[in-house]
Amino acid sequence: MDSKMLEGVEKIFENMQTMMKKLKKASYEKNMIGFREEHGHYFSEMMEHMEAAEDKERAAKEIASDFVDRVERNYTVKGKINGRVQADLNFFMIYYTFPAILMTGSGHAKMVADAVCGEWGDRFRNSRINYADYDTIHSGFREKILGIF
Repeated sequence: MDSKMLEGVEKIFENMQTMMKKLKKASYEKNMIGFREEHGHYFSEMMEHMEAAEDKERAAKEIASDFVDRVERNYTVKGKINGRVQADLNFFMIYYTFPAILMTGSGHAKMVADAVCGEWGDRFRNSRINYADYDTIHSGFREKILGIF
């Protein structure tokens, strides 16, 4: 895979704290629009890589590996990722990253999301997470999701 692909993708987490704070239906909508405007090119890149690849399964694994490598390098301190930071990353993946992948509308989006989800769970401790699409998450909000934010 082209080493320039997904270059800087770890930047998608830069506003993680702000985007997860006091998350309500309206703020989630607004945050997702801004997130996709700012970082949508990474998800488009993923789908372009899938379109161009002959071996789709392998391409999805390459994307997942590259994505997780970049996140791991960016957040590892002294050989590990702080537990609180890992929890934040996991939530961010569920609320923003996976829905953004699925929102590309590509026929390959689910394969990429599955690959990233699998790689994420294999690589990070206590990070066997699942994902849902934007509409499923969005419809789960009342004023506050599960009353916890």
